Amino acid sequence: MRLLNPGPVTLTPRVRAALAAPDLCHREAEFFDLQDEIRARLIAVYGLDPATWAPIVLSGSGTAAVEAMMSSMPGENARVLVIENGVYGERMTQMAAVHGIDHDTLRLGWGEEIDTAALAARLAGARFTHVAVVHHETTTGRLNDLEAIAEVCAKAEAALLVDAVSSFGAEAIEFAPAVAAVAATANKCLHGAPGAAFVIARRSALAKAKARALYLDLVAYGEKQDARGTPFTPAVPAFHALAAALAEHAEAGGWPARRAHYRALAGQVADGLAALGIDAVLDGRHSSCVLRSYRLPSGVSYDALHDRLKAAGFVIYAGQGDLAGEIFRISTMGDLDGQDMECLIIRIAEITAR
Repeated sequence: MRLLNPGPVTLTPRVRAALAAPDLCHREAEFFDLQDEIRARLIAVYGLDPATWAPIVLSGSGTAAVEAMMSSMPGENARVLVIENGVYGERMTQMAAVHGIDHDTLRLGWGEEIDTAALAARLAGARFTHVAVVHHETTTGRLNDLEAIAEVCAKAEAALLVDAVSSFGAEAIEFAPAVAAVAATANKCLHGAPGAAFVIARRSALAKAKARALYLDLVAYGEKQDARGTPFTPAVPAFHALAAALAEHAEAGGWPARRAHYRALAGQVADGLAALGIDAVLDGRHSSCVLRSYRLPSGVSYDALHDRLKAAGFVIYAGQGDLAGEIFRISTMGDLDGQDMECLIIRIAEITAR
């Protein structure tokens, strides 16, 4: 089965084999060696300085990493502006509310481009200490302009919290001065297994963090991991898989090579679907390399398209909310190649043939 959903992804044989690595006690040196390797490889993905950035590895999904960031990084008397242009921005707002963090929203339509002038106006004269944004909003495939947003935040002296769950490892991420933390996961662009996630936090910002949860307290994790420890029992098999995935990622050329590979596959799909009269939701210039959304063909329901493709060995993804009956989504993450995309287009052509 070829997974074309936005995570978990189709694993390589090497990563799948790593899940069966020897059992480790999480209080022994062998586990801490594994944890140290993962942390070093994580900050190497974007060439970060470990003296400035703390890689913090968690057991859980990408949402766990985002919630750890959202609940921990805003310190005392913080006020957060959450930018919403999809489901995952809205989820960050929910996290702020659950943890009792003073917050407000810049609410946009799903897939709408973030107007940095409007953001600057919203921040001007307001007492926002932090801005939270999703880099790649998989609701529609919109890739938000992180660099421009960071520039606005820097001028407003607001720290930026970034959900990079579905962009880390394949899209360009500028760890600009305004960026306080970036949350991501193993089982998307890095091609690891579900169960491991992480936050890369600026150490100076982490020093001002506040614990609002027990299990998701980034300060506790950071202190323990810096001292070759762990506060709780980790998902050891997922850590083994992440280490293998990070090694593969580096050996293949890092995030630029992965982005190029994804772009080639995404372009192949877009061209093939366009030839069938199936329109993309967003212009390719505004979409990520990771995932794109398409209008359902006339007369074909999502369920029918999904079920027939699954029978042919491909799993696609539905739209969310009001888009559920209008679009379908295709991700090009994981152990996929051009031949897979060619077969996919052939199957869709058969399904949509009159």
